[in-house]
Amino acid sequence: MANKKLRVRYAPSPTGHLHIGNARTALFNYMYARHNKGTFIIRIEDTDQKRNIADGERSQLENLKWLGMDWDEGPDKPGKYGPYRQSERLDIYKPLIQDLLDRGLAYESYKTEEELAQDRERQLENGETPRYEYEFAGLTDEQREAKIAAAKAAGLTPVIRFKVPVGKVYAWDDIVKGNIEIGAEQVGGDWVIQKRDGMPTYNFAVVVDDHMMEISHVLRGDDHISNTPKQMMIYDAFGWDVPRFGHMTLIINTETGKKLSKRDESILQFIEQYHELGYLPEALLNFIVLLGWSPVGEEEIFSLSEFVKMFDEHRLSKSPAKFDAKKLEWVNNQWLKKVSTSEIFPSILHQLVNGGLVTKNELTPEKLTWLYKMTELYKDQMSYTNQINEFSKDVFFDMPVSLDEDSKAEMADKEGVLTVLEAFKAEVLKLEFFVAATIFPAIKAVQKETGIKGRKLFMPIRIAASHEMHGPALPEVLELLGKDKVLTNIEAMITELK
Repeated sequence: MANKKLRVRYAPSPTGHLHIGNARTALFNYMYARHNKGTFIIRIEDTDQKRNIADGERSQLENLKWLGMDWDEGPDKPGKYGPYRQSERLDIYKPLIQDLLDRGLAYESYKTEEELAQDRERQLENGETPRYEYEFAGLTDEQREAKIAAAKAAGLTPVIRFKVPVGKVYAWDDIVKGNIEIGAEQVGGDWVIQKRDGMPTYNFAVVVDDHMMEISHVLRGDDHISNTPKQMMIYDAFGWDVPRFGHMTLIINTETGKKLSKRDESILQFIEQYHELGYLPEALLNFIVLLGWSPVGEEEIFSLSEFVKMFDEHRLSKSPAKFDAKKLEWVNNQWLKKVSTSEIFPSILHQLVNGGLVTKNELTPEKLTWLYKMTELYKDQMSYTNQINEFSKDVFFDMPVSLDEDSKAEMADKEGVLTVLEAFKAEVLKLEFFVAATIFPAIKAVQKETGIKGRKLFMPIRIAASHEMHGPALPEVLELLGKDKVLTNIEAMITELK
């Protein structure tokens, strides 16, 4: 195995959209392959026909590309190891299952779902670990054949079960966790390799596919540790080389301390949800890579190419990775500061239109220029582009009629506030060009004339003009509001205070 070229795969099931945990699996395999000049493969494990969703495969592939990954082989990039969908590989699995039957390593099982449920209930009542109980125990060959004949006559369709070797221990040197040993008796008895509908089960098909596609290393979540002995049984049954396994630590919700579950609605968990909110793919990828892997040093903001260059599988963590939504917001904010306004402007427009603050018909060249300047005002404050609606709505689109209580408190010194506002109004009226470069000197002129400075100077102007106490640089805000709007708001405030 050591002399073979590194070949890894990400093998999603199209039963749902791309989850954070699955994206991490894909990313670590991608970086492992690219760092070692290996091959990265996408394989679709779609044998669970009942759970597959219509756009599951599309979601997986499109979101992987959006995050910045590409692959060397897959459903859309056929290679010599295809097909790359399990549903198209049934002709490969069936002869192998028949071979196991012929060699007595597997057998037809006719236990019904009701019988299995009864066994499980009884075992639990007795304080036993649920397991499959061999249905032909103690029977002679003739009795066994008679039982099978009766089941067939009753119209029962069998599953195919693999005979678990007795007393064997399955051990491997895990890339992440080191030496792991699991006894054959811990897998729960003879297990199903072919379902009643003729489809192979995951633990059988994955072995066949990995062998046929010459997969050298398997990096996956540690929820697969319990599957590994079953898979090693199949490798042994056919005399195939076993790939090097690595099981990545689970991801936990920082708030609850529990394993990240798709049923946990306290945090967003699907890539498409973050895409829609306006997270940058570079930032989301950056955050995901740090869930269970750490670079050397204190720096945390890296591009995918930088991650690939520095990737070291020995730095995969053995401790649970904490999914911290606030940390993700911080990472995305760092990336928003790094990229240009033009890069995020399409996303900003999408958010503003979706938020109902502008319509597509309004997007004239003049309006686009104005919105671009507004984006520049808030760019460094945003954690994701959807926040443009929250930040800009009350100032530029739907200004509140009255001030909130905090703003009213700031304006309590009526005499001082009126002095500032009347002086500023006079300065604004003098301005031929109402832009930030002329507005700031106008504010300083008010300071010189009135002797009022600091908070008592800037806050009355900001509150009167924008009806908000906080925001981006005041001259830029006033420029975007426009001379007429600023004068109207200041005059209204002067009238209200007198």
